[in-house]
Amino acid sequence: MDIINTNQPVCEGITPHVIYEDNHLLVLFKPAAMPVVPDSSKDYSLLDWGKNYIKATCKKTGNVFLAVIHRIDRPVSGLVCFARTSKAASRLSHQLRKRSIRKRYLACVRERPGQVSGTIETFLKKNPRTNVVSVVNEKAHGAKKAITIWQMIGESRGLFLLCLEPVTGRPHQLRVQLSRVLGCPILGDVKYGSREKILGGRGLALHSWSLEIEHPTKKESMEFYAPLPDYYPFSLFKDMEAGK
Repeated sequence: MDIINTNQPVCEGITPHVIYEDNHLLVLFKPAAMPVVPDSSKDYSLLDWGKNYIKATCKKTGNVFLAVIHRIDRPVSGLVCFARTSKAASRLSHQLRKRSIRKRYLACVRERPGQVSGTIETFLKKNPRTNVVSVVNEKAHGAKKAITIWQMIGESRGLFLLCLEPVTGRPHQLRVQLSRVLGCPILGDVKYGSREKILGGRGLALHSWSLEIEHPTKKESMEFYAPLPDYYPFSLFKDMEAGK
């Protein structure tokens, strides 16, 4: 049975696929350019795909429960975790609020950072009209603290691969901090200073690579990985284990 909506966006032939599933969890790979949830574009979303997948594999005829635990920006590829039960959704959301869910991203940049690792602490504010996030003074109205741990882990043909671990989860946090603080815009992120386009402007070189959670019922630590996409610039680093 074909569970893939033919209208869904495809980037370089990449479609969503299952990384892990059980009765409580569904961890999916999201291609760049696909929204996590339905939005004003009305494009086929990862949530739609997940529900259709469960309907097909479990032969469900009615509505499917699938809760969004966290999101990644539309141009970003990689791991997204969903809950298949309300109990799992509640417990995973609690982990997210406690900041006990560990997420790591890989990003490609053209400018070499001034050091090989560090921690970025800033205050960010989003302009809802322009959907642009700025670094602001901590006393600015609406300012929210953002913390990211980072490390440079690779270099290839004048590009640099960074591993990023956001401690907080602010909108556009990694994108803004790399551009405005490190001076290293993510390749393809024209909104925050990159002069290059990835996937015809639909993607950027930021990948949700690793996700570590406590299973909502088994209470066991689980870690999931999403291999780097095969397209440029990630293709330059495909032979690396990236610290895994």
